[in-house]
Amino acid sequence: MIIVTIFICFLFSLLITPKIKTLAIKVGAMDSPNKRKVHKKVIPLLGGLAIYISFVLGILIIRPFNEDLGVILAGATIIMITGVIDDIFEIKARWKLLGQMIAAATVIFGGVYVEFINLPFDGTLELGVFGIPLTFLWIVGVTNAINLIDGLDGLAAGVSSIVLVTIATIAMLDGNIFIVTLASLLLASTLGFLVHNFYPAKIFMGDTGALFLGYMIAVISLLGFKSVTLFSLIIPVIILGVPISDTLFAIIRRIVNKQPLASPDKSHLHHCLLRLGYSHRTTVLIIYGISTFFALSAMILTQSTLWGALLITALLILVVEFIVEMVGLVSGEYRPMLNFIDRISNLKNYDNYR
Repeated sequence: MIIVTIFICFLFSLLITPKIKTLAIKVGAMDSPNKRKVHKKVIPLLGGLAIYISFVLGILIIRPFNEDLGVILAGATIIMITGVIDDIFEIKARWKLLGQMIAAATVIFGGVYVEFINLPFDGTLELGVFGIPLTFLWIVGVTNAINLIDGLDGLAAGVSSIVLVTIATIAMLDGNIFIVTLASLLLASTLGFLVHNFYPAKIFMGDTGALFLGYMIAVISLLGFKSVTLFSLIIPVIILGVPISDTLFAIIRRIVNKQPLASPDKSHLHHCLLRLGYSHRTTVLIIYGISTFFALSAMILTQSTLWGALLITALLILVVEFIVEMVGLVSGEYRPMLNFIDRISNLKNYDNYR
């Protein structure tokens, strides 16, 4: 039954997306080019609505039993509505954040939050009330991370698909059928939309899709990994390595440059790769490759010993830093480690470090 439903979600998303495109044009949900955007013509938004509807359809068909499903769908609907309003009316960042906060609060007060962490050597860390703000920050943070990488045709949908495949695989190995079901239905709905969204895109997912996917990935990963060991707790962070690291460096960049955290710029990873001379399609595929690397690392980590987990984590940190430094050096943009060296040594010439 689940295989048939997955196919139905994919096919329905594939077929309904052109209808959503027509709706977007009618209601004026259009994304116009500007100096910080890559596309050169007006593109319809609201594509995420096709993902949401297809996913909900799959849930209604299978009706997986879980006490948390109701509040998850309630939060998903809130975040979807927030995205639709923004795609049509372009609301301010603080109102979008409010919608994310309400969705996160809905899930948390429904009982979905991190309660404890199993520590190495048979210990347990009870989080108590501190699990609530941790869960809140996780949901809002991941939601915004997916939203921030939605800068190229097919990028957010493709990276999200890789993340969902990874979560579903790990959950399957762990025997968590509910997580497998949610991740698979969302994956199929996203892939159906991606057919229309890959370069050259006929429609964008908009905030409707980016916020919904970010929220769902945050909640699904939380349910799948909320009571694992301390080192396995970083598995969802590794799976989401590309959007999380891109968001983290964006925050650092804006703090260093004394800019508002919500201010847009063109120094994200995909922007830097484009400035290096890669084509739109190649840039997206490169980031897909990096996301796949993080995904495979996460799956290996789940089967590793404590010391193996530490080694893999250290290597991943080095890889992230290497990518950021190399892209920054060649593009002449953001160079965190060199900027740090410059600040503490008062040296102005970066050529000494090349």
